[in-house]
Amino acid sequence: MELRELAERVLFAGSLEDKLRCPNIITDERPGLAIVTPPAPGRPTELRFKPQGSGATDFPGIHGLESERERGRLLHFFANHELLATELMALVLLRFPDAPPAFRRGVLQTLKDEQAHTRLYIERMRRCGIQFGEIPVNGYFWRVVSAMESPMDYVAALSLTFEQANLDFCRHFARGFEAVGDLDTANLLERIYRDEIGHVAYGLKWFRRWKNPQESDWEAFCRQLKFPLSPQRAKGITLNVEGRQAAGLDPSFIAELNVYSQSKGRTPNVFVFNPFTEARIAHGKSFNPVKHQLLLAGDLANLPQFLCRQDDIVLLARRPSIEFLGSIKQAGFALPEFVELSKGRIDPANNICQRKVGRLRPWAWGPDSLEIFKPLLAHVTVEKRAASERFNEGIAQLYSKAWSAALLRKVLSRWADESWLCTGLEAGVAVDTLEGALEAMAAIRRRGHHPVAAKEAHGLAGHNMLRLWEPELLETQKRWMVHAMENGRTLVIEPWLERELDFSAQLEMGTGGLKLRGFTGLINDSKGQFQANEAAANHARRIPAKVIALFHEPRDISGRLQKLYDDIFSLLEKELQGAGYLGPVGIDAFVYRTPQGGHRLKPIVEINPRYTMGRLTVELMKQTCQGSHGIFRLVNATMSRAEGFDDFTSHARSLSEHFPLHLEGEPVPKIREGIICLNDPAQAQVCLAIFQVNRA
Repeated sequence: MELRELAERVLFAGSLEDKLRCPNIITDERPGLAIVTPPAPGRPTELRFKPQGSGATDFPGIHGLESERERGRLLHFFANHELLATELMALVLLRFPDAPPAFRRGVLQTLKDEQAHTRLYIERMRRCGIQFGEIPVNGYFWRVVSAMESPMDYVAALSLTFEQANLDFCRHFARGFEAVGDLDTANLLERIYRDEIGHVAYGLKWFRRWKNPQESDWEAFCRQLKFPLSPQRAKGITLNVEGRQAAGLDPSFIAELNVYSQSKGRTPNVFVFNPFTEARIAHGKSFNPVKHQLLLAGDLANLPQFLCRQDDIVLLARRPSIEFLGSIKQAGFALPEFVELSKGRIDPANNICQRKVGRLRPWAWGPDSLEIFKPLLAHVTVEKRAASERFNEGIAQLYSKAWSAALLRKVLSRWADESWLCTGLEAGVAVDTLEGALEAMAAIRRRGHHPVAAKEAHGLAGHNMLRLWEPELLETQKRWMVHAMENGRTLVIEPWLERELDFSAQLEMGTGGLKLRGFTGLINDSKGQFQANEAAANHARRIPAKVIALFHEPRDISGRLQKLYDDIFSLLEKELQGAGYLGPVGIDAFVYRTPQGGHRLKPIVEINPRYTMGRLTVELMKQTCQGSHGIFRLVNATMSRAEGFDDFTSHARSLSEHFPLHLEGEPVPKIREGIICLNDPAQAQVCLAIFQVNRA
């Protein structure tokens, strides 16, 4: 029989018997002309593809293999995949008759293997009480591979993608069948696994022959695949390094694949770290971060990956190294897809500009995030909103410390009789003239508060602030205040309070209202700049116990604090709804010492309508074992040198040696104790982000 005749029969026959028959002698003397790809292969009625978009058929998991019928259902999926591979190999023979004869002979041999695999699966599923065709079958493989335009497309999409993934699935499910005592099926999967190693090796040989020799295997593979295919489809549940090595894939390719992530179907959310939003709202285009600020932002640009679910996307200037991502994956964290920005913008040629995305999740909504996300706005499928709804003057106002102070005064007016709370004077006063500032300062000092703070209503945490100790303003201080107000910036004047303990509440504003995500302890330096966050075992529901312990009266302080914050959340929800804001929210607060030695609570220091390091800590805690205590902190270069380290790489290595991670649990292990670095030490220039987990 001629090879063309066989390929036509396999592709177009309407019966399984014809599709799975192959004569012993086959010649390839008349390959004929290239055919046009049909919409679908010929199949018996019961095996025709179900309509696209009709819903997924549940794929049986490994935990259902105790049931014989569930084992049969799983084998039904496998049989359809093998039949699809057989049909696609017939298609490549008919689509590319001019391909090298040696390549066509290799395809024929692989086709024969796939026919045999299909027959074996059919026989095994029959013994489990399942007939081939009684479960609806999916045509995804056909849809994404049949559009191939060259033999190179074929080896990339089928040999190096779906067959490579089978190296994982065969081994994974062989062990599952073995565990339930089905050794016949386990042995069958082991046989198919060995065949798949040969199929991947065959595809790799031709792929290397045809690819650009200037590109690595990985670079060429990524470039060759056409969306919606991606390297994510080339791996299964657990990466089988041994099988890939046996197939000839090099270590760098395997390492890249291990940390690669892209959605297989779920519409991804898109995250970006843009920490200068508030400064840009205050100063407009005139704001230019200094070098240290830019380096810090660059060091921490990957942190949104810990806010993500698997398959989400993080935009950043430079992807972390494979080694770093491997360590993060090993710690149990899901890896997102990373898309590199070009000069702070999305490259229009990147396929993300043509893909559907779920939600847009910047660190903060502002003019800068709108500009970054501009190419994606039309592709959002969840929370579809115009740019003006995502950020406007009403939302800009939420960043103002003057607005936070006004909301605090509203709260205090409802809790006026509580002696453990600050008063309206401590809330702060917004001023826009020097005379108003001097009057506010005098009123504060008449109440016995000598030190005073003057803050710009918008500004980076701990910056854009004066601490005023002397009764009379120095000329430099007066010029700073006048300059700020002449440039249209409001100042907030408030007493400088002796902080005892800082903490924060982390929330999420959605279409269904404001939801609490958790409380964290907050560690700031003497200037109010962030140093660390900590989260207790019960952080998701309870105000930190350290806060409650500072108050000896009233006796029911715990319940009163809970009611206070319920009231604050209710008021805040209405304010956010009025502004049309959706997204993360953080409330900073602190307990301070009074001159008499007592303690009072300032329940709102400022409200941040954005992600914060406190929210990051709350999300990190989801990867810890129940009952654990976590601390997130930033270590700068000066601190690292003070501990005796020349660079962040050696510092990170020392932390790993002295505080190794201990993981517990299945199927995804969680951190019981130890330290993990959250940004790449090899790339960090001014800051290392560290998460430490301790047993409670």
